[in-house]
Amino acid sequence: MKKVILAVALLLSSVLSFGQINSDKKPTIQLVRNATLLIEYSGKKMLLDPMLSSKGAIDSWAGIQKNPTVELKIPIEEIVKGVDLVIVTHTHEDHFDQPASKILDKSIELIMQPADKDFFNKEGFVNATVLENQKVWNGITITRIEGQHGTGEVLAKMGKTSGFVLQAKKQPTVYIVGDAIWTEDVKKIIKKFKPDYIVVNSGGAVIKGYENTPILMNEEQTMTLIKESGKAKVITVHMDALDHCFTTRASLKKKAAELKISSDKLLIPDDGDIIQLSL
Repeated sequence: MKKVILAVALLLSSVLSFGQINSDKKPTIQLVRNATLLIEYSGKKMLLDPMLSSKGAIDSWAGIQKNPTVELKIPIEEIVKGVDLVIVTHTHEDHFDQPASKILDKSIELIMQPADKDFFNKEGFVNATVLENQKVWNGITITRIEGQHGTGEVLAKMGKTSGFVLQAKKQPTVYIVGDAIWTEDVKKIIKKFKPDYIVVNSGGAVIKGYENTPILMNEEQTMTLIKESGKAKVITVHMDALDHCFTTRASLKKKAAELKISSDKLLIPDDGDIIQLSL
């Protein structure tokens, strides 16, 4: 009997130790490609905006070349392995594509904006949850933020998009802006949440026929955000992977150098890079 009790005690100790190690794991953000991120946060692995198509599998959006313009650097099986939650800002093909829909388990937990409810129902995801405003998931507070994906006629064509703020005990606050241009609303969100990190889609994308109307932040708008970012470090993504994105890592680095913005403040990861987050 004593041996059984000892065995159970050791098992419980092992489980508790594993849970402690898992929950104490350092938070990170890994850029997979474009806007696809793997986020380790509060002991959970989250996948944001999975576009898993191979190079050239999607038609051109600017008449230059097919998309995506680069291959994934991480095997798809590794990307989706052990994912606890999928978060989708909106369902444009560069944020959620058919390869992602096919490879992800249909029972995986998924958070989406209200506008995408019918899409995920049709795709057969049985644990997809509409996030109107805010929810607590496994100790992580997730707040949805409305984004503005362009202006005027372009905005009407682009439809609804969202960003998200992640908060948890002993974790840095992360504001994921999503596909959006710089607006006073973004400024207000920064002031309200005072994030430690802001992830910005800085590709400066445009659509054909509206080349003077950006649908994402470009170099100038990203610099404006940095000016208003407070204590936050700014992580820029959504570059060098699509033919309609004209802001590149190189052009962003050049603009930052002109304004003497340090690499500690502005982080420009390459595909596959992992950024360790801190308070």
